[in-house]
Amino acid sequence: MRTLHHAATFIRPRCTTLLQSTKPVQKMEKMINTNMPQLRSSSSMSPPSSSLTNKVGKKWKEYQGMNNWNGLLDPLDENLRAEILRYGQFVEAAYKSFEFDPSSPNYAACKFPKSTHLERCGLHNTGYKVTKHLRATSGIKLPSWVDKAPSWVAAQSSYIGYVAVCHNQEEIKRLGRRDIVIAFRGTTTCLEWLENLRATLTNVIPSNSTGIREAEPCSIEENGAMVESGFLSLYTSKVSNNPSFMSLQDMVRTEIARLLKTYEGENLSLTITGHSLGAALATLTAYDIKNSFPRPPHVTVISFGGPRVGNRSFRRRLEEQGSKVLRIVNSDDVITKIPGFVFDDVEKKDGDVGGMRGSHVASFQKWMRNRVEEVQWLLYSEIGEELRLCSRDSPYLRGINIATCHDLNIYLHLVDGFVSSTCPFRATAKRFLHH
Repeated sequence: MRTLHHAATFIRPRCTTLLQSTKPVQKMEKMINTNMPQLRSSSSMSPPSSSLTNKVGKKWKEYQGMNNWNGLLDPLDENLRAEILRYGQFVEAAYKSFEFDPSSPNYAACKFPKSTHLERCGLHNTGYKVTKHLRATSGIKLPSWVDKAPSWVAAQSSYIGYVAVCHNQEEIKRLGRRDIVIAFRGTTTCLEWLENLRATLTNVIPSNSTGIREAEPCSIEENGAMVESGFLSLYTSKVSNNPSFMSLQDMVRTEIARLLKTYEGENLSLTITGHSLGAALATLTAYDIKNSFPRPPHVTVISFGGPRVGNRSFRRRLEEQGSKVLRIVNSDDVITKIPGFVFDDVEKKDGDVGGMRGSHVASFQKWMRNRVEEVQWLLYSEIGEELRLCSRDSPYLRGINIATCHDLNIYLHLVDGFVSSTCPFRATAKRFLHH
């Protein structure tokens, strides 16, 4: 069976961080190339052996996080590695299909039609077809002077990703189910950049604009679930003067409802994947789908370089829903450490420090936590299971900066090379090779 890895064309997405606007795109690319002269993109990768791929279908729920990836992350299971890389390539396709040229009349739109989307992004023989292009809209109110600014400055709504469904019967058999993928790119437009700066937490309020029955209409406000204001704005905002543009939330709900009806009775999974801002939107999407459908499929989030999204109540609610989140984190990537504060592990650490000095440290931590908890709008929580990587472990990388540490291709390179916490990088990694 030919899988996605047969034709893996690795591209370096332009503009991936939460810290940059459209202008520095080419500058960042140059910086990445300067700091990685000994790396080149591999035009193809050897497909996993049949003995590995055959196991995916038999244990697909485990690889989709049913048991929170227990025993699969350290050391990294080969099947799981292949699945993470496969979904990472779907995210690459979201970047490559975006029109980056500010001078183009189609700036911030998708460059390719659904029928040839994946193939034109270099992803052949995936067994998937794109069924919907998705757009995100900023809720920021712009000043009147923006009318005189270049159009790309005020791009309120932009292509953010797509929905794809596995339609090839051989691939469905290999996977053990029909898989639906939602893939999101990272920050690109100016207004997305501004939304990222809105780091305060706000209540998650359910919307029922598509007519889909809410699972528990009042529970979200009551349980105190809060998420980052800017991310929620991009997920729920609409273009006020253009009713034909739905919110990202409504587009996702409508398309997922259609697909669930189309494939009713089949064994389904929903995998939501994204990088940077896209990782945050993937988590919000998982939460919303689980809350919006009475019988949702198994929902898994695989995120790359994602920022923090919500508070502890939001995390608990995700866990109660059964959504599974795997966060791939580069310990050198500052984006994964923002926004806000995290004090989830204070109680666990209190018992590990000994002596008088340890008790003072524990007391100070508790005092700090109490002070921060008084400012709830900045108290975040880490969500899901974590696969922690480190760019310094790769023998192919030299020079560490924000751009290289956060780049999606670096994440995929680190996933491809990671073995375990005691043996961080394998010599046979082929995602990047010497010249």
